[in-house]
Formats: sequence, C-alpha cells, structure tokens
Amino acid sequence: MFNYVIVCGALSWLAAQILKTIFHAFRSDKVVFERLIGAGGMPSSHTALVISSLIAIGRTEGTGSSLFGLAFMFSAVVIYDAMNVRHAAGLHAKELNTINRLFNFRIKEENSKKVGIKELNEFLGHTPLEVLGGAVVGTAVALLLPLK
Repeated sequence: MFNYVIVCGALSWLAAQILKTIFHAFRSDKVVFERLIGAGGMPSSHTALVISSLIAIGRTEGTGSSLFGLAFMFSAVVIYDAMNVRHAAGLHAKELNTINRLFNFRIKEENSKKVGIKELNEFLGHTPLEVLGGAVVGTAVALLLPLK
C-alpha cells in the first residue's frame, strides 16, 4: 500500500535531517549524529514535513478539500510553534545554561559526591530562515515525487 502523503512527509523530514547534520558539521567542523534526529537547526524538519504533506494533500485531494484546509491549519500551528514557542524555549535554555556554568550550581549531594545540573537542550526552535529552508525542502520533495 502506497500513501503519497505519508511518503512525502517522511522523505521531507529525512532530507531535512540529513541536510541539518551536514550544515551543522560544516559550521562546527565535526559530525554530530544527534543532529540526525534532534530538533532545531537549519532546515526545519518539522516545517519540511508539514509543508510537504500539505502540498501532497493539495495534489491528491485538491486545494478546495476539507482535508487540505485541516492540513493548512495544522501546518500553521506547527510552524508558529517552531518559530515562536520552541525558539523562545531554546533561548531560555541557553541563558539558563550560562547561569548554571557561571555560578556552578549544584542540586544535591549523593554519597558525598556533588551532582550537577544537567545542561538543557538549546536546539529546540527555529529562526524564520530555518523555517523557510524547511519549507523549500518540503516543497521540493512534494513536487518532485511523482503521484504514482
């Protein structure tokens, strides 16, 4: 059984994650395999997935369908969340990590050993450019993948 919408979304997500890993490797001069599954960074894999799925639904069901309307609204929520809520959470995590390092906070002692605070994940959300990159990836995959 072949589901064009699922295949478009999955391939777009995979392509964005691979690109994200490559771009991160060029910026940091090392390959970090966590980037293959992690959130945040360029391009946005969340955006790639929802935009690709949106276009795939538009191609198969038509842009006037209720399903396309639902996919559009879902895409808008995911993209808003990535650029605003998760991006702000990533900025907060970065500041909290800086404060923790600066003051060397400890949360408790275990067996006479100090246990430090775990660093928070700073790669959570996206800038508008990263979202645009994800939209480009998602659009390209959905338009290049044949309808079957």
